[in-house]
Amino acid sequence: MADARHRVYGLHAVRALIERRPDAIVSAKILVDASGPLEELARELGRRRVPVERVRRADLDRLSDGGSHQGVLVEARGVAEMPLGDFEDLVVQRGRAVRLLVLDGVEDPRNLGACLRTADAAGVDAVVVPKDHSAPLTAVAIKAATGAAETVPVVRAPNLARMLTWLKQAGVWVVGADSAAEQPLYSAKLAPPIAMVLGGEGRGLRRLTRDTCDELVSIPMAGAVQSLNVSVATAVVLFELLRQSPPR
Repeated sequence: MADARHRVYGLHAVRALIERRPDAIVSAKILVDASGPLEELARELGRRRVPVERVRRADLDRLSDGGSHQGVLVEARGVAEMPLGDFEDLVVQRGRAVRLLVLDGVEDPRNLGACLRTADAAGVDAVVVPKDHSAPLTAVAIKAATGAAETVPVVRAPNLARMLTWLKQAGVWVVGADSAAEQPLYSAKLAPPIAMVLGGEGRGLRRLTRDTCDELVSIPMAGAVQSLNVSVATAVVLFELLRQSPPR
């Protein structure tokens, strides 16, 4: 894990951090007139000997760059990202049950966070992103994930095509979502071990990524629009996988 400090804000994101990595929390700022769930959170942080400062809403607005902080912001050590070696161990250990989401060039942190949230809900083991041209796990991404940044590890691959090739060699079936694919998503047979691959905002899958996939599927569209936001497409694809192959 990285040693850099980062900000986490919002009730769900902070609660998840307390549950998963309480020792990572360095300090906290909570609204001066907090009550209810916020006051409970302040007491929990105090029990864990985290310094809690009472501040005005304007201070939280500034520290969160105008984000929806819900009255709480903490500073934490490290970011919940998984080293490559640990990821490879995870794939081997999960074996025929492994479910992965691969995001090829998602650069909007809100989209990354929303994809993490969906991945958690759909039972995904890890999310793989390229090292370059991919959104970092910023406070905005962590807030959008509403706690899933602490439950679904993010893995940064130095070379995404090489990572996909390794996954195939490990027995993982790699399925790419591409609007030009002839096979509809709902006619594909989806089951672990599997990696569902989606492209970035407006561009879709890069050519090398597309060529490396074992299979390509498209999401049927009935209206005038030609594509979906990547976080929406991720939800469609992952929940179709979940429908076809519920975890045992």
